[in-house]
Amino acid sequence: MTFPVVGMVGGGQLARMTHEAGIPLGIKFKLLSDTPQDSAAQVVSEVVVGDYRDLDTLRAFARGCDVITFDHEHVPTAHLRALEADGVPVRPGPDALVHAQDKGVMRAKLDAIGVPCPRHRIVSDPEDAARFAAEVAGDGAQNLGEGRWPGDGSGGGFPVVLKTVRGGYDGKGVWVVRSSKEAEEPFRAGVPVLAEEKVDFARELAANIVRSPHGQAVAYPVVESIQVDGVCDTVIAPAPGLDPELAGHAQELALRIGQELGVVGHLAVELFETADGRILVNELAMRPHNSGHWTQDGAITSQFANHVRAVLDLPLGDPRPRARWTVMANVLGGDYPDMYSAYLHCMARDPQLKIHMYGKDVKPGRKVGHVNTYGDDLAEVRERAAHAAGYLRGTITE
Repeated sequence: MTFPVVGMVGGGQLARMTHEAGIPLGIKFKLLSDTPQDSAAQVVSEVVVGDYRDLDTLRAFARGCDVITFDHEHVPTAHLRALEADGVPVRPGPDALVHAQDKGVMRAKLDAIGVPCPRHRIVSDPEDAARFAAEVAGDGAQNLGEGRWPGDGSGGGFPVVLKTVRGGYDGKGVWVVRSSKEAEEPFRAGVPVLAEEKVDFARELAANIVRSPHGQAVAYPVVESIQVDGVCDTVIAPAPGLDPELAGHAQELALRIGQELGVVGHLAVELFETADGRILVNELAMRPHNSGHWTQDGAITSQFANHVRAVLDLPLGDPRPRARWTVMANVLGGDYPDMYSAYLHCMARDPQLKIHMYGKDVKPGRKVGHVNTYGDDLAEVRERAAHAAGYLRGTITE
């Protein structure tokens, strides 16, 4: 029997952990990586170092691969269409992936299929952003008089959120602006800018699903995602205190989005739970996602294993949780680079702790790993995860 070869574009930690999930199945991986030092390039046996933005490089890489998938959404859409025209299976395909690549395209499609989202529109310049702020507030700019724009000390709906339509992640490419003057920065990138209302949300949630080419789909429990400075810090599975009906609605919404967009593989639907008990779609990601890292140790089948199954059109695995609570805490780089020496303390203190490191150089604020803890007492599980992540970073020393 010849086992298939999965071509993974992108050499980050998501590729590293997806490769790990394929090892027990005998699945071979081929990696297109920016550098030989990238997280996944350190562990995958067949690595091609090259630029994913170059079509000839992509075509050469695809030779010998049974399917192409990704650990990021940045490959040009036209290049993916060219690969498909060459007969290469691309999963998720460009018609689906463009909705995770371009926030303007995503919002237009979600509007068309009736998915609840924050109020939004593409804006052309800082003054247009100010007009959008006034629209959100229900207060036209013409009511302000004397040529003043909303936000220039005159209210008018600010703050609003501005996002470059392509290229943003982990808080990059996203600005919360409080005046038309503050709105100047996003337009310097030279790409379209999406304006969104700043939602009064109670917390952030994520609904993760996996879908195969023949339409089988599974949904993981809805989780709470806690952000610090625009970066995911902690994920709690399942989201504590979430109304079961609302949780079911979120899962159904994610499954419908996956079907309507034709997603193959893992789809993360990032959500706002509003103060008045609604859910709104914030972002989409069509790859394994930080909000699903808990599944490595907390679910019967991890997001990574199910992503591999999906892109190969294998039957999907059981997404149910193994424990009542699982908590994932990201390990961020700090001023203490020798994280390995912290293992002695962390493992002795918590023998059930699961540590996942990415092989990255430690830099302040950089995601270099994560930990998973699980159990029946949520407060205890959260404390264990926070302690381990803090001790590995060096912010906790006892």
